Amino acid sequence: MDTIHYEKNDGIAWIMLNRPDSMNAFNYDMIRELGEIVETVRIDPEVRVAVLTGAGDRALSVGADLKERKTLSDQDVKRNLNKMGEVFTAIDQMPQPTICMINGFAFGGGMELALACDFRFAADTAVMGLTETGLAIIPGAGGTQRLPRLVGEAKALEMILTAARLNAADAALCGLVTRTVEAALLKERTQEFAEKLLANGPIALQQAKFAIKQGMKTDLATGLTIERKAYEATIPTEDRIEALDAFAEKRKPVFKGK
Repeated sequence: MDTIHYEKNDGIAWIMLNRPDSMNAFNYDMIRELGEIVETVRIDPEVRVAVLTGAGDRALSVGADLKERKTLSDQDVKRNLNKMGEVFTAIDQMPQPTICMINGFAFGGGMELALACDFRFAADTAVMGLTETGLAIIPGAGGTQRLPRLVGEAKALEMILTAARLNAADAALCGLVTRTVEAALLKERTQEFAEKLLANGPIALQQAKFAIKQGMKTDLATGLTIERKAYEATIPTEDRIEALDAFAEKRKPVFKGK
């Protein structure tokens, strides 16, 4: 059985962690296969939005496969950790907007996967956290860096140092998730949000995402320069002309990503 299930429908890439019997825990094969799928999606001009989730209704992912880890040498643990960090950074840097659909438990690496995405939609039954200190380790695939940038330093320290497990409502209150949704409607509401993104110019979406993410890493003056360059990249596109024509003709634009 493939450890990742991948479908592409109407501009949306659906990427599903597919080890439901182990609550989608990350073994090395799944980390490697996820990286391959992410690269495929990243360079696919037909994909305008990517959604990542877990198979079944129990978990996005509970993190590293501890049964596998118990059999690994220290060197192999480092290999897995490095690969996971590499793949999550690739997700963070995907040009397309990304949505993580948190359908159940999201602990450790599962939470770090969610943090690497642009948006997080959580079922109202979801429970999540970076719980590694309870296992005498720390988040090692981006959690100590992405979480404080999202919820602030003090909240991140509280969550990580106490190995806190947050329900969906508390996660929403601190800004960890974008939306909480009734579990039965999670995919429907996620798709509705994805379709709002699809209605806009795909090159503009990518350039806006690039400007925001890169600009946040630097000072304001440099960020404004990044923004200007990103704007200039949209000027020669066919989509920009199509938007002007559609406005004049009082119709919805049909964007082609060109």
